[in-house]
Amino acid sequence: MLKQHLQFKLSQKLSPQQIQLMKLIQLPIQSFEQQILREIEENPALASGKEKEDNQDEFSNAEEDRGDVIEADDIDIDAYLSDDEIPEYRLRSQNYSADDEDKHVPYAAGISFHQQLMAQLDTFTFNEEEYRIAAFLVGSIDNSGYIRRELIDIVDDLAFTENIYTNEEEVRKILNDVQQLDPPGVGALDLQDCLLIQLNRKAHSTAVDHAIVLIKDLFDAFSKKHFSKIKQRLNIDDDELKAAMVEVEKLNPKPGAAYGSNTKINAHIVPDFTIQLIDGQLNLMLNGRNAPELHVSSEYRNMLSGYKEATQKNKEQQKAVQFIKQKLDAARWFIDAIKQRQNTLHQTMKTIMDFQEAYFLTGDEQKLKPMILKDIADRIGMDISTVSRVANSKYVDMPYGTKLVKWFFSEGITNSDGEDISTIEVKKVLKDVIDAEEKSSPLTDEQLMKIMNDKGYPIARRTVAKYREMIGAPVARLRKEL
Repeated sequence: MLKQHLQFKLSQKLSPQQIQLMKLIQLPIQSFEQQILREIEENPALASGKEKEDNQDEFSNAEEDRGDVIEADDIDIDAYLSDDEIPEYRLRSQNYSADDEDKHVPYAAGISFHQQLMAQLDTFTFNEEEYRIAAFLVGSIDNSGYIRRELIDIVDDLAFTENIYTNEEEVRKILNDVQQLDPPGVGALDLQDCLLIQLNRKAHSTAVDHAIVLIKDLFDAFSKKHFSKIKQRLNIDDDELKAAMVEVEKLNPKPGAAYGSNTKINAHIVPDFTIQLIDGQLNLMLNGRNAPELHVSSEYRNMLSGYKEATQKNKEQQKAVQFIKQKLDAARWFIDAIKQRQNTLHQTMKTIMDFQEAYFLTGDEQKLKPMILKDIADRIGMDISTVSRVANSKYVDMPYGTKLVKWFFSEGITNSDGEDISTIEVKKVLKDVIDAEEKSSPLTDEQLMKIMNDKGYPIARRTVAKYREMIGAPVARLRKEL
C-alpha cells in the first residue's frame, strides 16, 4: 500500500566557493602556486598579469540586467576544483629572486640500487637456474638492503612465479653468494644477520673477534645493554668491551639506504610566512612572491557583451554564452577564494604571533604559552577546522629557525607557582635533564619525575614516560653507556 507524507529535514551543504576556499587554505605555498597555474591552464577566462579592470563593473551590471545568471548547482565544480591531494610542498624549491633566470635542476642520471646489484651478479659463476634464483633474491631486497621474507616463502614463490622447483637449502646457498655483494650487509634477513655479514668482511682483530661473538651469541644482551653479563661471558674488561662496541658502531644498519636517494633532488622547505624582528618590533609577511596576479579575461567579458548587443540570438549562441558565463563565474570565484585565503592565513598567523609574542621576541622556548586551536579560532572568529588547515601544512621562517606552524600549539600545565606553562617548555626541561645525566647510570622515570617536581613541574611518572618518548629518549636501560 502506497502512502504519501511530508517530512521536514534540515541539511547543510557546502557551496562550490566554500569547497574551493577550504582546498586553497590547506595548501602550502608551493602547492598553492601550482594550483594557480593549473587553474589558469584549465580556465581560459582566467588570466594572469596586470590588466585594467575598467570593464569589470560594466560586465557585472550587464550580467545582473539579464537576470539569467547560472546557478551554482548547474556548474560543474570539477572544471575548476582540482581533486589532486598529493602535496608537492617538499618536492620543489623556489629559491630564486624575481631577477634570476628560470632554472631547473635535472634528475641525476644513473642506475638504481637494484640495477647495481644485478650488475654485480655477472661476476659470479652461476648456471641458468642459479642465476634466476639469485636475480629473484636481489629483486626481493628492499631499499634498506634487507630481504624481509622467510626463505620457505621465497621457495614457494620461485615455484609459482618462476617455475623453479628448489628447496630452502639451495636458496640459502645462493643467498650466501648474494650477501657477498656490495654494499656490505646487503641481502641480510634481519639486523643481526646484517651486522654479522659486515663484521665477517672486516680484517680480523681482537676487537672485531669480540664484536662477532657479541653479535652472534650475545645479541639479546647487547641490545638490552646488559654490559656486566657480556663482560662475564666474554671474560673481558671495560676497555675491551668498548673496543668491540666501537667496531659495531661503525657498521651500517641500513646498507641500502646510501643508494636509495642518489637520484633524488634535495628537498627544501619554502616557508609560507616570514617573521622579522626589526628594532624590537615583529613584522609578519606572507610569502606570495611567485603567485601571479590574476584577473578575469577581458576577451571573455567582451564576448559576453557582444552577445548582449546582438539583435538576433540563436540556440548555438545561447549555448556559447552559457559556457562563457560558467568560466567567468569560475574565474571570479577563484580570484575571490585566493583573496580570502591570503586574508585567512595572514590573520591566523598574526594572531598566533601576538599570542606568542614573548617567544617571537626572544626565541626562548620557555616563554611559549599553552595554546590550542580553539584559542586562535575564538580570537579570529573562525572555525577550529580552518585554523587546523592553516597550522598543519604551513611553515614560518623566524630569526630562530623555520618551524611548522602547528609546533606552536600545545597543551598546558600549572607549575608550582600557579602559572600556566606550555608542555613544550616541560619537554625541553626534561630533555636538558636527560642530556645532563650520568650515562653510566641513567635516571629512571621515577627519578626524572622527582627532579622535574623539584624544578616546579608537577607531573606524574607516566607523564614523564610520555614526554620522554616524544623527545625520542629511550628508557634508562637503553640510555646506558660505558
